[in-house]
Amino acid sequence: MIAMNKLYNLLLIFLIIPPALAQERIAFNSANPFNFRDIILNLEKQESQEVFGILTLPKKSSENEVVPLVIALAGSKGWADHHVEYLRMYNEMGIATFEIKSFESRNVTSTVGSQVAVTTAMMILDSYRALEVLSSHPNINSNKVAITGWSLGGGVALYAGWEPLRKAINPASSFAAHLSLYPPCIVEPLNLDFTSAPTHILIGALDNWTPAAPCVELVNKLRNSGANIDVTVYRESHHSFDRVSEPIVDPDGYILTNCRYKMKDDGTVLTNKSNFPIRSAFFQKISLAFCTKRGPTYGGNVEARIASFKFSREFMKEHLLEPLAK
Repeated sequence: MIAMNKLYNLLLIFLIIPPALAQERIAFNSANPFNFRDIILNLEKQESQEVFGILTLPKKSSENEVVPLVIALAGSKGWADHHVEYLRMYNEMGIATFEIKSFESRNVTSTVGSQVAVTTAMMILDSYRALEVLSSHPNINSNKVAITGWSLGGGVALYAGWEPLRKAINPASSFAAHLSLYPPCIVEPLNLDFTSAPTHILIGALDNWTPAAPCVELVNKLRNSGANIDVTVYRESHHSFDRVSEPIVDPDGYILTNCRYKMKDDGTVLTNKSNFPIRSAFFQKISLAFCTKRGPTYGGNVEARIASFKFSREFMKEHLLEPLAK
């Protein structure tokens, strides 16, 4: 088994780094808002931050060809091999990808166990700033740009569709589709005004890092309010079910099963029972101490991994490629 895993990893290197793909490092201006409230009420006062990402263009028949784009964001542990596999799959389909380096740009390697060095708000702002810059790229179809992410990045892909937040950043910018893999859905907006763009969540039934139940509940409420959103829950699957490695316990991560929060129109997050506002890293840490414990499980499930890659391929094909041929 060990020998087979080594062989797989060697093959994976060649699969995820195809030499024929053209890559470009692109930097853009973003900022460091701690939470959504900082974006909605005080965006112009936030500390400026240069962020960069890697744009990868698929093989093109000509230098002037215009292609769709997937903007992608990693989880709390940073970029991993299975994330890059998805991007290479999209490249092979004829879709460009932009790998946002939110962590590296801020000299952070991981946010596991703290979730304050790089926040969902920072990464959502990064995503929209990247969208603004890449929409003017000569090889990108600005009307066909999707967003995807895993775990923390999955939360970015999901909540980037919350309309009060999008409008505060740039009312003229929007994503054509949102694909969110095992996001934290524990924050429920009181204002359920979400994007009309197709949105889908993929999550594991056994996930105790970012549990499935809040995602199912949120999706049902959003669907009832008119949002174009759905969720797929994979049986017998933990967090990061699309990894190759077997499930293990992360001693530093948070088990979020018992955590639920509400969010006001101005982006203020409230504790579910006392309605206490969480406006700083200190109060976030205190609130998590009351509802979490350490040691979530994460790791692959073969069936869920195969199903996730298949679904992701079909999702991007439907929303980024097929309409182009009409």
